[in-house]
Order: sequence, then C-alpha cells, then structure tokens
Amino acid sequence: MPRIEFYILPGDKPDERLLAACKLALKGWRHGLPVFLRCADAQQCQALDELLWNFRTDTFLPHNLQSEDPLAPVVIGMNEEPAQANGLLINLAGDISAHLPQFQRIIEIIDQQPDRLAGGRENFRSYRQRGFDPRRVEL
Repeated sequence: MPRIEFYILPGDKPDERLLAACKLALKGWRHGLPVFLRCADAQQCQALDELLWNFRTDTFLPHNLQSEDPLAPVVIGMNEEPAQANGLLINLAGDISAHLPQFQRIIEIIDQQPDRLAGGRENFRSYRQRGFDPRRVEL
C-alpha cells in the first residue's frame, strides 16, 4: 500500500506549488525512485517542464514529457498510466490518480488557495475511504 502525504504550503501562489514539485522530484530521483509528476493540464505540464530545466543551476534533473519518453527518470504527464512501477507520484491535479497501485509513495501538494484547500480535503477523505492512511506535512 503506498504511503500518502499531503504537503501543505503556507502561501497561495501557483508557482510555489510547481517549485515544491521540482524540489520533491529531485529528492525522489536522488533516492533512486522513478518520479511521475501528474499535472492538471497540458499548460501545467509545459510550465513544469520549463521550470525543471531552470530551478537549480547547479543540478540537472533528467526529465521528459510522458509523450516523449515515458521511461525518463522524471516523467511529466497527466492521466497516463506510468511506464515504471513502484515510484513516486507527485500529484498536482485536482483529483486522485486512477493508477494508485503503481506507486509506493504519493505526494499531494496543497497551497492556501481556497479551491485547492477544499479539493485537498476531499482527496484526503477519499484516500481514507479507500483504506489508505494519508499524512499531513506542513512546509
């Protein structure tokens, strides 16, 4: 059963969520996990792809879009099934992935925007109803 954590950001700027996702992806990759960054839409995929190239000038994080290389160490996609199992899912979409069993760890990044807080609460309840034990992490 995957470990599920909700990372709660103190601010409400969308860029903070993407930056947190980049940092968590780097950490997961350094721990040897395949990482899947699940985005809400194609625009968010593109923004995250660009940010991953630039967020750390001293480190290269190998990544690619799901459509271009589903076996990259860090994959950016939406609702596709991950090509690699037992990895880390960083969920930036508003709903829960249909591919939960594929992952050993799931991170939901929640900021202080009211709609995101409400969606995060709903996802938290839904995970519990499915038998998971999600945890909350304050950043």
